Amino acid sequence: MSELTPNLGAMSDSSREEETLGAVRDGENPAEKDPSDWVTGDEPMTAPQRSYLDTLAREAGEEIPADLTKAEASEQIDRLQSATGRDSA
Repeated sequence: MSELTPNLGAMSDSSREEETLGAVRDGENPAEKDPSDWVTGDEPMTAPQRSYLDTLAREAGEEIPADLTKAEASEQIDRLQSATGRDSA
């Protein structure tokens, strides 16, 4: 058991939570950042977003405006994935 004592001491030193850029905190998923918080969210949607959104809209029988921003496209994709059963949940 005495072999564990140095490790426990090292753990308490390293367990101090230091904030770093790009660090993921417990319970956070950087892939699920709110689109309204995106730095580039107001730029036009990307070609892959446009293509996937077209596919989803056709499957759902909906028409979506073609001039969406990246953030708007992401929100529509999330909504249409749920509507078409393509969501990961």
